[in-house]
Amino acid sequence: MSQWAADPSYWVPARRSRQVTTTSLDEGRQLADTEYGCSDGVPVVFLHGIPGSCRLGALFETVAREQGIRLLAFERPGYGYSTPWPSRSLRDAGTVVNAVLNDANVERAGLVAFSGGGPHALATAVTQPDRVTRVDVVSGAVPPDVSEEQPATQRLLSGLATRTPTLLRGLFRGQAWLAARLDPSLVVSQYTAAGGAESVPDDTAAIVQADFVTAFARHRSGAVTDFRNTASDWGINLDDLETDLCFWHGENDTNVPIDGVRRLAAQLPTAQLRVLDDADHLQTLLRAVPEVFSAHR
Repeated sequence: MSQWAADPSYWVPARRSRQVTTTSLDEGRQLADTEYGCSDGVPVVFLHGIPGSCRLGALFETVAREQGIRLLAFERPGYGYSTPWPSRSLRDAGTVVNAVLNDANVERAGLVAFSGGGPHALATAVTQPDRVTRVDVVSGAVPPDVSEEQPATQRLLSGLATRTPTLLRGLFRGQAWLAARLDPSLVVSQYTAAGGAESVPDDTAAIVQADFVTAFARHRSGAVTDFRNTASDWGINLDDLETDLCFWHGENDTNVPIDGVRRLAAQLPTAQLRVLDDADHLQTLLRAVPEVFSAHR
């Protein structure tokens, strides 16, 4: 275990506000984005989960600064303060990342993706290989054809996104209303195994709660679109992926069972798999990211 993984103070965010700016996409769309860590550091793009926002990157403010990482975090279309783009596909992920890199005046960068951000990172590496130096997928979702035991909650949300998106948007609206008013453990428990929320530090839980609430601050369409896209054919050929790739996955992940990740990693020639013992979905993110950053330096 690295020094950062062993010392929780490294992944408690620095106590300062972060200005959220906007990046322009085609057709008048805007992306909300921000940065953490070193302004002149090694550029790494952070892709949030489903749901998510750029606020989750605040968990790694300190470790990014310590390791000389310029962490570029943004909100995909339809999340937080980014303009909706309901018709987007996973192949459009590269267009979005390109806009973030261009706005930051960065030619090439690494990608670090959490959970439902994983498919977007892989799609970007396939469609924009010249702009990606390395991909690390933490607790990442896998294509439906390699997932044999999708959890019941994920099946339900994917089904609603495909068949009754209006109902799902209403469900998310209600969840966000509750999340903003109740204890952060309500949100944290969605990303941890049974009883795991109790071990998450208060500062970290507050960031996870804020990330969830921000994701639905203005729109619900981003999560609906992502659930629909990741549950169907991804529309990309992962055999074309030549970028260095590492999957970081917890042995006790109940959101994305590890067996599907093992199958996917075995299919991809450039992929490595790092298994974290006794780690669930969120614990894997907290424990792996410091080592992930080291690999991008």
